[in-house]
Amino acid sequence: MRSLSVIVLSYNSKKITQNCLLKLKASFQHYSLNYEVIVIDNHSEDGSIQMLQDLAKDWGNLKVNFQKNNLGFTKGNNFGYSLSEGKYLLFLNSDVYIDDINFNDLLAFLERYLDVGALTVKLLKTEDQIDPASHRGFPTLWHSFSYFFKLEKLFHHVPFLNRLFGGYHLIDRNLNTIHEIDSPTGAFYLLRREIFAKLHGFDENFFMYGEDLDLSYRIKKLNFKIIYYPLFRAYHLKYKSGLSNQDSGIYKKTRFYFYDAWRIFYKKHYAQQNNWFINQLVYFLIRLKTGFYHEKNRN
Repeated sequence: MRSLSVIVLSYNSKKITQNCLLKLKASFQHYSLNYEVIVIDNHSEDGSIQMLQDLAKDWGNLKVNFQKNNLGFTKGNNFGYSLSEGKYLLFLNSDVYIDDINFNDLLAFLERYLDVGALTVKLLKTEDQIDPASHRGFPTLWHSFSYFFKLEKLFHHVPFLNRLFGGYHLIDRNLNTIHEIDSPTGAFYLLRREIFAKLHGFDENFFMYGEDLDLSYRIKKLNFKIIYYPLFRAYHLKYKSGLSNQDSGIYKKTRFYFYDAWRIFYKKHYAQQNNWFINQLVYFLIRLKTGFYHEKNRN
């Protein structure tokens, strides 16, 4: 069995994916490790296929699988897992650039602390700005309320109040120290293979967004910890796709997936704890955020 399997999804992001893989390869060359990198290409049409084929010829640890359609994030990563052999799994976004990470150190940490089920590194958007999605609490009703009504932002630098209102992004924590979190982002998610297998992978009801929170929630229910490990760092571009895309059609569709992920997560993990009125209010507010009122039958 290999020590580590890195699973990367590719979809019409030729240059970004190429840079991701080259930086990953350069990092691995500094350390001795039995690893593999598995790329699932979700039917790219921008020249990615040729690029990946050429790269695989020169990199024996790289395996590439080409799909005939876009599987989405959860199905694509679950399929990548099915092809993998590693004792540990790293789900890595194609827009994440590794900055000389010693994976031996990360794996040694997991080998030492058997109560740790998963971890992430310090994932940065810029040189001095963390990707907030990489350092989260679970979206409880209180955390969600504080976040959406911008109380988290308002009290970000106020001691005690930042802990009270900043639970979704854990803004009271010291980002330079190792500590427990509820969930990282799926952009850099390292975990034990046996845990992923026991949980049957990502929940494929999530097409994009939310699947990482859901996986973390289920890992925590198994009484494993999830650790933020800032001794190494990587950069998350969060490039042109998704909520930052200026194309109105793509933006609206992505906005729907983003907020609908909150609906799926809430219904799966929190709805049974609350009464009918609270649940209907939550679903209404989520629909209000998406702007897709015709989704009323999805509850």
